[in-house]
Amino acid sequence: MWRAVAITLEWMRRITSIYLSGPGVWLSDAEEHAAEQRAFCELAGFVGLTPASISRSLSGTEVCARELYLERLTLMRQADAGVVNLTPWRGVSADASAAFEAGFLSCLGKPVFAYLNLESEEEAEYRDRVEAYVGAQRDENGVWMDGEGCLIEDFGLPETLMLWAEARRLFVVVTDDPLRDLTGLRLCLDAVGMYAD
Repeated sequence: MWRAVAITLEWMRRITSIYLSGPGVWLSDAEEHAAEQRAFCELAGFVGLTPASISRSLSGTEVCARELYLERLTLMRQADAGVVNLTPWRGVSADASAAFEAGFLSCLGKPVFAYLNLESEEEAEYRDRVEAYVGAQRDENGVWMDGEGCLIEDFGLPETLMLWAEARRLFVVVTDDPLRDLTGLRLCLDAVGMYAD
């Protein structure tokens, strides 16, 4: 009996730090936004790890890009879990960096929680966003295709299946301010708290 308890306790890692990913690093007020995210984490009993914002004063060299990349990998390795903002960014899907970070956290064996902010409920399904953004139609077999003749994922999900499936919880929030609204972060922090208990 004692051995089984020890194995269970070892399997359930305590979550104290959370890596926060998403397009917030690109906002003009990125530092303030990150500080607000970290404050929500602290209120929930966690340490929020936010990557440095992309400063306009950076040199834009390959060396600088590599340093930012390595900094983010280090933070993700330090974190016990991740919360990823999958809000569509410059298109129908999540910021490419956020998608990479969700996958990297997953490969490290860290639980990933996610949220996605939208302006309307009509955008809640990935296929609907593709249709609105690039056009879509059903082929002769009733399969959704884009204008290039490529298949569109149509699983009734809010994001591509690989990002959706990896998230322990994925919250969809309808808001007037998709880029700055942190309701989804708060919902994820609640879910992390239940997961960690």
